[in-house]
Amino acid sequence: MAAAIGVRSDFNSADLRRFSRRCDDPDQVRRVLALAVILDGGSRSDAAKMAGVTLQIVRDWVLRFNEAGPEGLATRKAPGPASILNDEQRARLAQQVEAGPIPAAHGVVRWRLVDLAQWIWDEFGLSVTRFTLGRELRAMGYRKLTARPRHHGQKSDDIADFKKPFAARLAKIRRALPKGTPIELWWQDEARIGQQTKLTRRWARRGTRPSAPKDQRRASAWIFGAICPAEGKGAGIVMPRCNSEAMSMHLEEIAFHVAPGAHAVLLLDQAGWHGSAELVVPDNITLLPLPPRCPELNPVENVWQFMRDNWLSNRIFSSYDDIVDHCCFAWNKLVDQPWRIMSIGLRQWAHRF
Repeated sequence: MAAAIGVRSDFNSADLRRFSRRCDDPDQVRRVLALAVILDGGSRSDAAKMAGVTLQIVRDWVLRFNEAGPEGLATRKAPGPASILNDEQRARLAQQVEAGPIPAAHGVVRWRLVDLAQWIWDEFGLSVTRFTLGRELRAMGYRKLTARPRHHGQKSDDIADFKKPFAARLAKIRRALPKGTPIELWWQDEARIGQQTKLTRRWARRGTRPSAPKDQRRASAWIFGAICPAEGKGAGIVMPRCNSEAMSMHLEEIAFHVAPGAHAVLLLDQAGWHGSAELVVPDNITLLPLPPRCPELNPVENVWQFMRDNWLSNRIFSSYDDIVDHCCFAWNKLVDQPWRIMSIGLRQWAHRF
């Protein structure tokens, strides 16, 4: 019979018992106390009986203790099955996910797990189930996310070209104001809310498709909304249509909410009614147009998405007045949550100056 593996001698039973009193892992405590029995002169069988395990497990504990001391007896997560893909294959898979499918070659416009599994078979001759592939992708840091819309006519450098000199633009506006005038950064946009509401995602059992009410009528109203994320405040009105007159009224509303003695820099898109000669701009507001076809620069777009997802979708509006009532309710509820405006609207590139 082979001789028992010796236990390292730089720890004694008293050391192990002191360690066990400080340890928060009950399974680790059980292993440490079993080895303390051995260091007290007890047999391996006594240690196994005390811990309620076999002699082979006690042998494994001795090996772990000899290698790393009491810390080596900590509870460890099971390694699980080995990955089907090696590092090179995972790198190739990541490149394929990032590049996206070629519709003419792959027959789809977005990757599904079944499509990627077929690609892995074609490239490497490996059969992977979609469940295994899903775990691989999650381990690689990928999740299935809703794509952010990008205007097809957007120029690739427009966003970067707008952000880079933003501080200089604010400084120029500040120099034109009386010395010491504080500046508030506001963002403005409009949203059409109609009877044909959006259907949002909802929790449901796997394999089912939940239903939601969907109206086919076309009555609608417009929310003119503006937020000042740094201050957590907003100003909005609901109007039947978008034109210069409605925009002038909204500017009056924004001017009313600007702090006394402060000046608002209002960032907005280049819609026709935003630059009309008929537009009346209050003295405490300076308009700063965003680049064309770059809605992702405007955090009010995210405000609209939040309001639709939580307050204005999956419902039936009985009339135009009903639409106006719900729009007012949703906007007032947002304004009552300044932390929400800050969370949605703050942009590091704009508010760090």
